Amino acid sequence: MKLIVITLPRFFEGETEALTALFRAGLETLHLRKPGSTEEETRRLLDSLPAGFLAHIVLHDHFPLAAAYGLGGVHLNSRNPQPPAGHRGTVSRSCHSLQEVEACKARCSYLFLSPIYDSISKEGYASAYPPEVLRAACQSGVIGRKVMALGGVCRNRLPEIAQWGFGGAALLGDIWQRDVKDFIPHFLELKQMADRIP
Repeated sequence: MKLIVITLPRFFEGETEALTALFRAGLETLHLRKPGSTEEETRRLLDSLPAGFLAHIVLHDHFPLAAAYGLGGVHLNSRNPQPPAGHRGTVSRSCHSLQEVEACKARCSYLFLSPIYDSISKEGYASAYPPEVLRAACQSGVIGRKVMALGGVCRNRLPEIAQWGFGGAALLGDIWQRDVKDFIPHFLELKQMADRIP
């Protein structure tokens, strides 16, 4: 099962060290999501990271930086609904309904579907999909390997997410709500469980 980590929307002291530690612990895909950031702020963060990890980063904003830094991909959203001309990396996007997943799946490398559970990081952002709806979406082929579960995802929910047919999960609150000393051991536990799920 694929695990993706999404950055906090704000920059914070020690972020370079935290992201580098995640990559060194085996993180394969990081979504760099800073909706209020300037291009210069994004550049500073990218410049601070070891060059060998840049190909594992997917941008949510300032798409020209993807080619300039050799990043892994871009993530479409309401601010940036189209990939840049000539883009060669992955293209992902956020979906908030099963109909959106059906409409976008063929044009994207993978998709986020949310909120699957009540959000950990966004107060009042409640689950939108009863289990029976997700099971039916899996059986009909709407949910599959290209669809990642987002919203309230934590370690003990990974097996259920896999049963519903998701190819992976995106993590935000479950990672970043922890103390710095705890979040890498926690990520390693998540990764070990995800690696055991086909």
